[in-house]
Formats: sequence, C-alpha cells, structure tokens
Amino acid sequence: MTDSQHPEGARAQLLTAAQRGDWNPQVFPPLADGVEARRSAVLILFGVLDRIPAPTPDAAVAKDLDVLLQRRSPTLSSHPGQVSFPGGGREPADRDDVATALREAEEETGLDPTGVEVLATLPALPLAVSNHHVTPVLGWWTKPSKVAAVDHAETVEVFRVPVAQLLDPATRFRSVTSRGRLTFKGPAFDVDGTIVWGFTAMVLDRLFDVCGWTVPWDETRERPVIP
Repeated sequence: MTDSQHPEGARAQLLTAAQRGDWNPQVFPPLADGVEARRSAVLILFGVLDRIPAPTPDAAVAKDLDVLLQRRSPTLSSHPGQVSFPGGGREPADRDDVATALREAEEETGLDPTGVEVLATLPALPLAVSNHHVTPVLGWWTKPSKVAAVDHAETVEVFRVPVAQLLDPATRFRSVTSRGRLTFKGPAFDVDGTIVWGFTAMVLDRLFDVCGWTVPWDETRERPVIP
C-alpha cells in the first residue's frame, strides 16, 4: 500500500492541500454588490469507513476513506433537497468559524465534536444563490461517532460516502442548471442515484485535484440537474 492509499497519508495530503494558496475553486459567482452576506461555515469531515466496502479497488486513496454528507430537507427555503456538508449560519455565541461548523454538524447529524480533529480553516467562498460567505472547515474523524438526521425539518438523511466511489470515473459528470437566461455547468457525482452537485461538488472536486487524488474522467459528459 502506497502513502496515498493509507488513511494517514490521505490526512497528510489534505493538510498540504489546505496550505496551498490555489486550492480555491474559481467558478463561484461573486456576491451582489452592496448586499451584506451572512457568514456561514461547513464541516468537510473525512474519516475511515467502518463496514462499507469501496467499489473501486485501484483508487488513488485508501479504500476505506470516506466523507460525511447529508441531504437537506425539501421544505427548506435555500438549497432544498440538495446534498451538502453539515453546516450553517454563524450565531452570536460562536467564537469562530470552527465553532459554527462543529455546532451545526452536531445539531444536524448528532456527531460527537470531541472526536473531530480540525485540520484547517479554508478561505471563505461566496454562495451567491443564498447570499452567504461560507468558510469550509476541514476535519479528520479521529473517533467516529454514530450519525443520523437529528431534525428532519432541516436534514432528512446523513451518510458517509466512500471517497473511492466519488473518484470513480463512472460516478462523475457535469451538471447543467439554468436560472432564467443563465446556464451554469459544474462538477457533479452520481452516488448510486444520489446526486451531489453545486457548492458541495465544486469543493470536493477542487480538493480532490489539489490532493492529487483525481482519476481522469469524461468531462464532456453532461446531465441536466433541476435546482
């Protein structure tokens, strides 16, 4: 097993990616001028799968490496029904973006934040469609705890996705979405029928590239996605 195929090697590569100044996806549209955006944070939590086998034996990372994702409630006013990282808006009691990400992750998935090692706080990204400035907090799950949707008004499903499955070229495509006269294309993943696209897919796509994990895939393959 090479360093890139060992979980601790993956952790080191995530740390290196976080230290690079060019990790940031460059495809996010800017926020509207003169509008104050809400500060938010998400937890990008990588760990080691317990029992779920990864389907790609020759992946560039350990076969048991996974990332924590959730599906938002279809009744939410912003990003309804989409797959996302755990996270949300910053509250006055939060001392920093890390506190926001961990608090929101605990509230949404029930994870024990004491089992999370924070690797880095990445530069904030604009999320124009919901007027947020989102800070990704990169974490490593040192002591995984049970997770499930806590409040179904916000989250309907919580799941751990094998990174090797996300890297599988058969899983990957470009999403095509339209808002008015504008058409947006971005990276996306089809995980056994669960579509990961938008902000979450763009961040994962860029992290995979910077970590050197990306497996070549057909970037001309496109599918429409309805927001």
